[in-house]
Amino acid sequence: MMSQMPQQAAVSKCPSCEEPLESGDRFCGACGYDLSAVPPRPDGHPAVAAGGAVPAPAPAPDGVDWPAARDSDGQGRPVPVHAAAELPGTDSGGSPLPPPPAAPPVPPSAGVRFDRPGEPEEYPLQAPDPRLDTAAAPRPDSPAAPAPGAKVCVACRAGRVDDDGYCENCGHAQPRERDHMEQESGPVAAVSDRGLRHHRNEDAFSVGCTALPDGAPASVAIVCDGVSSATRPDDASLAASRAAGESLLTALPRGTHPQQAMHDAILAASHAVNALADEPATAREQGPHQNAPACTLVGAVVTAGLLVVGWVGDSRVYWVPADRATPPARLTEDDSWAAQMVAAGLMSEAEAYADDRAHAITGWLGADAYELEPHTASFKPDRPGVVVVCTDGLWNYAESAEEMADAMPLDAAVRPLHGARVLVGHALDGGGHDNVTVALVPFPAVPQGAGSA
Repeated sequence: MMSQMPQQAAVSKCPSCEEPLESGDRFCGACGYDLSAVPPRPDGHPAVAAGGAVPAPAPAPDGVDWPAARDSDGQGRPVPVHAAAELPGTDSGGSPLPPPPAAPPVPPSAGVRFDRPGEPEEYPLQAPDPRLDTAAAPRPDSPAAPAPGAKVCVACRAGRVDDDGYCENCGHAQPRERDHMEQESGPVAAVSDRGLRHHRNEDAFSVGCTALPDGAPASVAIVCDGVSSATRPDDASLAASRAAGESLLTALPRGTHPQQAMHDAILAASHAVNALADEPATAREQGPHQNAPACTLVGAVVTAGLLVVGWVGDSRVYWVPADRATPPARLTEDDSWAAQMVAAGLMSEAEAYADDRAHAITGWLGADAYELEPHTASFKPDRPGVVVVCTDGLWNYAESAEEMADAMPLDAAVRPLHGARVLVGHALDGGGHDNVTVALVPFPAVPQGAGSA
């Protein structure tokens, strides 16, 4: 008996090179492809005859004559196509099918997820937020958990900080030391913060306590604000605050009158800032149009019965009595364009400070200052209170004496560090557009060792 050959598939073109074939060809005449290896088409797939026409379907099993599908709706429009889920169906008994289970939501194809967590309204500050008294404790299971006493990352609160100033856990760059500073010296306290808009802190302060020749206590506070349009304003404020503070703490124990000591301290600060302009010739050649370092200064000396203030620029001193039923007062006058307009009677205070030129200063410490005119004044308050020494980064948000008194806690005289933190927080809550520095000095001066509760 002859062996049965595989039935040749009915194809019109070679599957390999698409060369036209003739009926009965077993091999392609162009490439030699074995046409007997072409599998037969499945029964459910209509065969395509020569010319591309689709032959009429074979009768359905069981003798059911299914109607042919229409190509159009009779008006020249294609028949709409429906998905199976859009049409009602019945089971084998003719009853309606139960609704399908709800499918999980499918994300949009554009690649945008709408189920991600919402973004925070505020991002963590680069420096610790002074409005918070405590910070979250680091996790002991962190891979880079700091050793006891080591510096902790301000971002993740868990990793230790390496020598280059980066967190070994999250890689966050740590704030510079001057971004946020706090100091408490006996009953005097000061806080300085970079604010929310500046990339660095150009303010500086100096606080301290000493004793007069008769043993009476004396408290000292100096606050300086670097002039941002000048070169190295942060260096200028730091040099001025240190020089003025050291001058006062040296002169007062020797018996120098506090008002004279304040005048001399401002001159010492001026010399320190002027010295910063003595740069080598190569530095001047690289930046010939840069102006000299500059800053403003304001300070206060408090003794048992005397309050002395001194200033150059637009930083201020406020007096807030402990008895809030009595009025507070501002003790300094700005060296500014707005103050000059008001003093000359050309504008009201509201009009002057609403002008864009209001904060242009007319007095400062620096080698290019027109003329140094240290201002000093003495007061003898008849009641206890708190002396507020601050930069415009604070008083921009509490300009009047009444506003400053309202922003300060009632217990600031016995908790000056807490009070200073609250005032800095007040400026940050208001917008924090500038560096913020404030020192609080209770009056009358109290012996060293008394301070925040």
